[in-house]
Amino acid sequence: MQNRGVYQDDVRHGDERGDTGHNFRAPRGSKLFKLEIVFRFTEQDLFTIADVPEPGSQTVIARCRELAAISEMAGGTQRTFLSPAMKRCYEVVGDWMKRAGMRVNIDAVGNLRGLLGGAEPGKLVLMMGSHLDTVRDAGAFDGILGVMMAIALAERFNGKRLPFDIEVIGFSEEEGVRFFVPFIGSKALVGLLDEKMLARTDSEGITIHQAISNFGLDPDAISQMRTTAAAFLEFHIEQGPVLESKGESVGIVEAITGQSHASVKFIGSANHAGTTPMNHRRDALAGAASFILAAENAAQTEDGVVATVGKIDAYPNSSNVIPVEVTVSLDVRHPADSVRLGAYRHLRQAAAQIAQRKKLALEWVDLLDQKTVHLDPFLMSTLAAASPNNTPRLVSGAGHDAMILAPHIPSAMLFLRSPGGVSHHPSENVLPEDVDVALEIGRRFIESMSVHYK
Repeated sequence: MQNRGVYQDDVRHGDERGDTGHNFRAPRGSKLFKLEIVFRFTEQDLFTIADVPEPGSQTVIARCRELAAISEMAGGTQRTFLSPAMKRCYEVVGDWMKRAGMRVNIDAVGNLRGLLGGAEPGKLVLMMGSHLDTVRDAGAFDGILGVMMAIALAERFNGKRLPFDIEVIGFSEEEGVRFFVPFIGSKALVGLLDEKMLARTDSEGITIHQAISNFGLDPDAISQMRTTAAAFLEFHIEQGPVLESKGESVGIVEAITGQSHASVKFIGSANHAGTTPMNHRRDALAGAASFILAAENAAQTEDGVVATVGKIDAYPNSSNVIPVEVTVSLDVRHPADSVRLGAYRHLRQAAAQIAQRKKLALEWVDLLDQKTVHLDPFLMSTLAAASPNNTPRLVSGAGHDAMILAPHIPSAMLFLRSPGGVSHHPSENVLPEDVDVALEIGRRFIESMSVHYK
């Protein structure tokens, strides 16, 4: 589906003053452009970033902040899978892709894709990108930064005859907010989006299949859209405090921690809050509360396990009615799959025991069993060679699209420092100097890959 509904001639984009020249010089002392950062690199003594060529950190950050204003919630940022806000986002980002010399299309699952042809179009593809959807009340950079950096790098190589195509992808869904099914965009790319997932419904009863059709796409074509990319590179904010604690701008991701997700429903009896004695109650919310504490306690007794209940739906949700149905989410993570699965099984048993003790029915639905994924050794070494000496290696506790793609195509990730370790919050931020460092690493990485594929 080529270029459908993507462009508008009168779209204006952020503050891009100075973006037209490649010899821009910032005022003396400016922290945004005139960077004088010196690192020791693996294959040379010194590396200096000074007066970084456009497009640099100012453009990347301004674009991220502009997209944060495209939202389906008032007073904050939220874009969910194929919502009207996502359509508007595609119009803006698609125009930036076009300016960078890319051909733009939206695939069958709603991923926004821009292709910059190489010397032999279609022979090899280096894919870069991340997701364009957000959590509720999000910051400006989670996912979006990776897409904007990929566009900036593609723009730098526009007109160069690389031995591969560069494809920039903005995944349509990663966060799992609308359908409580994460990674819809990347799963479709590797054949993991099955009919059962497509039948999942949102809060209004719309299935994923229907949402895709309503957006003007053909869900029946998803089975034909598996990627043939030779490699995938994702830039992302760390979403944690490690890089900041080390005083490092960037880090190379070695592995992405496995996750288990479930939907847990406790079912009791609704009754009057004032007339029902405590020993006659079947309170679903009391059962859910006991389970939440059980999850917290279980994680604290096993080193490295994290367990989170982040969502609660209570019915009828009235102050004077005993809740009859309460559904909570469960998210369990640990780098060792055996430990994660052991904790997950323990919590399922705990939920059953709580339901029996409180005379409740229990409905447990497994939603995700994602193994820990190790990223590609060759791509990691290529990133390391393009990075400052002693750039740290990290394990990601958060899930990313690279985790879905890595078992199918060689994948790599570069983390950028998160000031304060904050993410999934409006105060989420990134430092301009870190963005410029990462862009330079990306440039060197692409040049090294071009030598490898010649």
